[in-house]
Amino acid sequence: MSVSDPKPAAVTRAQFNDLGPKGAAAAGQEMNLNLILDVAVTLALEVGRARMSVRELLQLAPGAIVELDRLAGEPLDVLVNGVRIARGEVVVVNEKFGIRLTDVVSETERMEQAQ
Repeated sequence: MSVSDPKPAAVTRAQFNDLGPKGAAAAGQEMNLNLILDVAVTLALEVGRARMSVRELLQLAPGAIVELDRLAGEPLDVLVNGVRIARGEVVVVNEKFGIRLTDVVSETERMEQAQ
């Protein structure tokens, strides 16, 4: 076998449709949310945050109080996979804690946070 005169391969640029909500509509396709309805996500409610050194963390004991960066009564954040999607307040329903959503982040804000 001789490799003295290789033929140049034809190269073309790959074309991809935009994955955003406008991209599917522009390509004449509808977004099918049914494909992702059963995907599990992590929902977390963040009451507040505290920053401390490892030394302070190791000194925590039952009864210790950790001061958070939020005021009492301030809304807490609802996070999905680490992205804030809403804010709300704590409620008690049938002796269980829950959250009443008071503000939902707009779709454009969610997309900006996810990037």
